Amino acid sequence: MKPLALLIFLLSMPAAGWPAADQLQEIFQESAKARQEDKAKELKAKEQIENLKRDQQSSQTQQQLEQIKQQKSDPAEAQKPQAAQTQQQLDQIKNDQQLQRLETDQQLRRIEQDKEPLRQQQQINDLQRQQQIRSLQEQIQRNQIQQDLERLRQK
Repeated sequence: MKPLALLIFLLSMPAAGWPAADQLQEIFQESAKARQEDKAKELKAKEQIENLKRDQQSSQTQQQLEQIKQQKSDPAEAQKPQAAQTQQQLDQIKNDQQLQRLETDQQLRRIEQDKEPLRQQQQINDLQRQQQIRSLQEQIQRNQIQQDLERLRQK
């Protein structure tokens, strides 16, 4: 009788361990999901900070342009086309930034809806790389406009 009880006990052991393994797997999945959500929130916060910095730089550049226009209002008649072109570039950059914010928000919402943690992480990483590239490109544009403003000041 004892060997039969031992056999029943041994056969029931793996079955009893399965729910625990399922619970452990579920905990791991929830933990991964929480990390992904935190990463997405962090990414969104970084994007907002970058947007604020860009807005501030655009505003400063705009102020500098206005100062140049005021300083050279009379003799700057010949430079008005250049100033207008610089203004147009600034306006275009602001519009591009606003559009990019909307697109990034839309991408983040799509990423957050993804149920697969590994795919979600990959998408977040891709989005971060895209943002870094975009940020560098915008910095180059701002530097070029800044150089244009400096040339206008010197004339």
